[in-house]
Order: sequence, then C-alpha cells, then structure tokens
Amino acid sequence: MQPLTMRELLEAGVHFGHATRKWDPRMKRYIYGARHGIYIIDLHQTIQLFNQAAEAIRDCVEDGGTVLFVGTKKQAAGVVRDCAQRCGMPWVSERWLGGLLTNWRTMQQRIQRLKELEKLEQEGYFQRLTKKEALMRTKEKERLRKLFEGVMNMHEPPDMIYIVDVEHEDLAVKEANRLKIPIVAIVDTNCNPDPIDYVIPGNDDAIRSVKLITGKIADLIAGEKSQVDGEEETSPGYELGDVELEMLRKYNIEDELEGVSSEDEETVEDEEADGEETAEPDAATGEEAAATSEEPSDEENKEGEA
Repeated sequence: MQPLTMRELLEAGVHFGHATRKWDPRMKRYIYGARHGIYIIDLHQTIQLFNQAAEAIRDCVEDGGTVLFVGTKKQAAGVVRDCAQRCGMPWVSERWLGGLLTNWRTMQQRIQRLKELEKLEQEGYFQRLTKKEALMRTKEKERLRKLFEGVMNMHEPPDMIYIVDVEHEDLAVKEANRLKIPIVAIVDTNCNPDPIDYVIPGNDDAIRSVKLITGKIADLIAGEKSQVDGEEETSPGYELGDVELEMLRKYNIEDELEGVSSEDEETVEDEEADGEETAEPDAATGEEAAATSEEPSDEENKEGEA
C-alpha cells in the first residue's frame, strides 16, 4: 500500500467537515479551524491516525482475522462493496440488521436458509412448483440475498469492523462495543469519536473521500496497489485553494509545496512569454512609425532646394 499523502487528502476533499452549527464538541481536538461556516479537519492528525489504524488492520489480517466493511449510506454503499470484494472480506452495504453480531446464531439460520433456496433453484426444484409457490420462494431468496450477500461466507463474528459514518451506523457501533470488537471508522465533525477504537477524522459524505480511504485499507488487506484495467488510478487535476495551501505550509509539506510552486512558476512563465510575444509586434510597429516620422517629406525637400 502506498502511503497516504496530504495532497491526496486535499484533492479528495477529506478536510471538509460539516457546517459549524452541526457539530459534535467531542470532535474539537480533530478540527483545524472554520472557513465560511464550515469546519476544516486537521489532516495532519488524519494521516497519523490512519497509519495507526493501518497497523492494527495489518496485525489483524496477518493473524488470520476478518475485517467487516460496513457502509449503507448511498454515497458509501458501492465503494464499500467493491473494495471489500477486491480484498476478499465480508461487507454490509444494504442495511444493517439489528442483532447481526449480538444475535449471530439466528442470523446464521437465515443465511443457511438463503443457501438452501439457492441450491434448490440450481437443481430446478422451483420449476416443479406451482407458479405462486415458485414466485414466493424466489422473492424470499432475493430478499435474503439482498440483506446477507456480503456475509454469506462469514462463519463467525468478525475480528475487526471498518465503518463509514458512525452516526448513520449507530447500531453496528453499539453491537461491536458490546462484543468488544475493535472499530476503525471515518469520523466526521458531526459524530461522536468516543466509542471508536481507531478514529480516522475525515469527510464521510464525499464519494471521493470515502473511496480514497476505503481503497487504501482494501489495498493494505489485499497487499497490492489499486489498479483499474491494469493501469494505476490517476486523480483528476485539482486546484488547491487558500485553505489547502495554508495547511500545507503550516506542516511544512515541502514536496507538496514544491509541486504547487512549480505549477505556479510554469503559469507565470507562460504568461510572461505570451506578453513578450505580444510586445514584440507593438515595438516593431512603434519603430516603423518613428522611422516614418523622421524621414522628410517630398514637399519639405523641394522647399529646401528653393
């Protein structure tokens, strides 16, 4: 896994929190400041805490443990499902069923029922039933698969849970705390960080932010770089604003500032070159005008001869 950089976080918008009127005071220690009524998250702490969480996840996976990915909100569901599939871990992206962890034995019975229905369908048993009975069993299978698809191969409660938006997934947090399962979570400025074992302060609403952090964790578990169709992902160009540049300068991120300053220098050089090209024709025009004004006219020459 490639290390998480400050510029990646800034380009993904991880530093944007919620409005200042919608915040949890317990997140104060992770807040850098406020701009235009929006809290700015301290990304220096985000990098440090992410590295701590990554170490905990690495130790868990090396010991043969399981990490459950949880993210049921619209912005996170697709990213959580894709990243969990890529690293071969269970996930919950549709809806968190109450008792999924604390009532695991009953949930296992429902998962076994799903596997039984899928086996009957493959053997052609549904075709021998009446139309109404086959339709009822098909609907039951689809409903169970929608809820348990990500945990079908999870035979026991997970060793660690990764959560996107702890306020939205409050049931998952409570069940994990009851069973003393460590939690790694992206925590925004409107959430309570106290029940979380490994807090990653960041924006849990932006798709790019969730994709960046979740993708890094999936890469850590899978032990490979994030690739799409055999090519490395490249983030689109993003122009850093005053807040982002201020944060880079405060923590003396020299490499990041060099990249920004070099871009600025190239822009200035291009502007100067354009200005010189425009100035050269003007100067030439001025010289011609001066030369024309200095040459005496024919009438003046005739008067001089007379």
